[in-house]
Order: sequence, then C-alpha cells, then structure tokens
Amino acid sequence: MSDLPRLLITMGDVAGVGPEIIARAWPELLEFCSPVIVGDANWLELALQLIGASAQVTPVKSLREQVPTPTLIPCWNPSKQDLSGAAPGIIHAGAGKAAYDFLVAAIDRTLAGEADAIVTAPLHKESLRAGGVPYPGHTEILAARTKTKQFAMVLYGDELAVAHVTLHLALREVFQHLTVAAVLEKIRLLDQLLPRLIGRPPRLAVAGLNPHAGDGGLFGDEEATILTPAVERAIEEDIEVTGPLPADTLFVRAHRGEFDGIIAPYHDQGHIAMKLRSGFRCVNITAGLPIVRTSVAHGTAFDIAWRGLADPSSLVEAARLATLLAQSRSKK
Repeated sequence: MSDLPRLLITMGDVAGVGPEIIARAWPELLEFCSPVIVGDANWLELALQLIGASAQVTPVKSLREQVPTPTLIPCWNPSKQDLSGAAPGIIHAGAGKAAYDFLVAAIDRTLAGEADAIVTAPLHKESLRAGGVPYPGHTEILAARTKTKQFAMVLYGDELAVAHVTLHLALREVFQHLTVAAVLEKIRLLDQLLPRLIGRPPRLAVAGLNPHAGDGGLFGDEEATILTPAVERAIEEDIEVTGPLPADTLFVRAHRGEFDGIIAPYHDQGHIAMKLRSGFRCVNITAGLPIVRTSVAHGTAFDIAWRGLADPSSLVEAARLATLLAQSRSKK
C-alpha cells in the first residue's frame, strides 16, 4: 500500500452525495491508490450506515497516522465547522464553509509534498456563497490557493478531453472574456496535459462560438477575430490544432475518433456534450496547476442525496486518472 500514490479525497458538501460516493467507492479505490479522506468523520460514518458497509472510520490528525484498509477509512478533518445542523439536500452555510476548508487543507498538504494528488467530491455553489466563500467553484479556489494564473477546466472521458475557455459566467459575460490570449492559453494547456493521458501528441480542434462557426460572419465575427488567430498562433508553435469548426459537427467527429481534445469557448458547450457522451465515466481535471487534481464531473445532486441512490463511478474514474497523472509526474 505504501508504494501506491497517496490521494487526498475531499468530501465536498456533506449535504450532498459526497459522503455516499466515497463510502461506495472505498473498496475499489484501494486497488490502485492509498486514499485518505479529508472531511467529517461523523457524516462519513452515516454514509457507511446508509449503504450497509462494514468499514469503519478512523479519525486521524496526520495523513500518515493510519494505513487505509478495506475495513478502516482514515478521515482527517481540518475544519472547525459545526455540521450538526446540516441536513441532506439543504443549503447550509456551515457545510459550504467546511467544504472549502477540506479543499484548502488538501491543497496545502499536497503542495507541501505530503500527498501525490487531490480528488474532490462535489461542493454546492450556493452553500459555498452562504458560507462566505468568495469563489464560484473548485477550479477558481484551486487556482487562487496555488497562485496559478493559467489554468483550465478539462472534462475527460472515453479518451476525449474538452478544455473550457470560460467557466462560471453568465452567458452574456462570455464575450468579454473570450480573447485570443485566453483561447491560445487553453490550447497550450490541453496540448501539455493530453500526452500524459494518451501517450502521444494530441490532435486538437477549437469549437466555434456561434452557430455554424459564424458562417463567414453571418452570425458573428468572433471566429474570424478571436478563434482563428489563436489557432494560427498555436500552429506556429507546432501544436496540432484545427478550427474553429461548427460545434455540432465537431463533437460528432471527435466522438468518432478524429480528435483527442476540443477547446470549447464556454462552459455548457463542453459539459453537455461530454456528459451525454461519457456519463459517469467523465472526470473533471484542472490543467495547469502545480499539483494533480481531478474530480467527479457531477454536482452534489441534492435531489437524490442520502437516499442510497448515488453512483460512485465518476469518483472511481477520477481517482484512477489522478493516480495516472501523479505517476506520470513522478517520472519526469
């Protein structure tokens, strides 16, 4: 077990499915990594009871205090939040702040070399805001805490990756944040990430912003003024990339195996396609960080939380990818 990468798995918002998917995934995780849970031991125990698991939670004060086994789950709680008032499926300020505390502590310990990677269970953006946290989600917190200026949210599943140029913004705000430099940055980040996953230089494409990639300017000029210049500059850097291509046909072509990675101008353009394509096999990767971080590609699912219905598949896949990325980094 000691030779396996040490992964810190953050619980996320305890009112959501995080505790349950951790409990369900636990035995399988031990096959390829050495996991420590960063979260609330009481809520994890409740999740184990919910699914009828025989494993027990062992609260620890250090990441090396207890070796994880199929029946013993080390759980480190760096938060001082009182979660006794939290309830399944309900927005709770304490749960939001605790999810932030779990993540920040995991980041700091991984930066310090005490762990090889972070895998995150989902947090709830409204609970995060209620808890006074001034960030809209995991990606922005990770970037701020690690002082990373160039980063990308990447969804990966079934050997296809999508990097998003813009993230958690109102759709009307996308246009002011879409620049040549921003698009070029995501192309570079995806080009650097994918060889660690597929073992060769990737074939990339940039999705158009407008219907039919603008149809020669009939439906907008962002393709000509922003996306095409970014692609041309990337080609000059010897990156294999094409576009902008109409998003509807591009994702079909990528699904057939023509491309390894897509750069999507905005959040839902990439998320909808990837979640339809890969479902719970989809994993969220933050590219550009000085540490490895992966995540489930779904939310807290308040509608089914604590009903015994949560699927742990995305968490298992996220841990597998984190292990692969940690191992590829250690070989450099």
